[in-house]
Amino acid sequence: MAKITYVEWGGKEHTVEVATGMTVMEGARDNGIPGIEADCGGACACSTCHVYVDPAWTGKLPPIEAMEEDMLDFAHNPDPERSRLTCQLKVSDELDGLRVQMPEKQI
Repeated sequence: MAKITYVEWGGKEHTVEVATGMTVMEGARDNGIPGIEADCGGACACSTCHVYVDPAWTGKLPPIEAMEEDMLDFAHNPDPERSRLTCQLKVSDELDGLRVQMPEKQI
């Protein structure tokens, strides 16, 4: 289990425990956290689970693979350093304390 903090665009925070092996997107979906739509269900075929990773965490995550990078081109206002798709972030003990912020909107 890892505690993940999801920060809505307006600043409201939601800290939840997410089971190891799930994705950060599934953690948001299963806990009813607004701001992550996940239209494709985690298939990396859209950008509706886009977030900005807290700067303290950007170097601790696995590198972006080509498919995720391609999908981020469709995200609202992507940040080349901080944007990630939560469907591509597998939860492990190493992610305990991760903070992500939702963008203003998902497209």
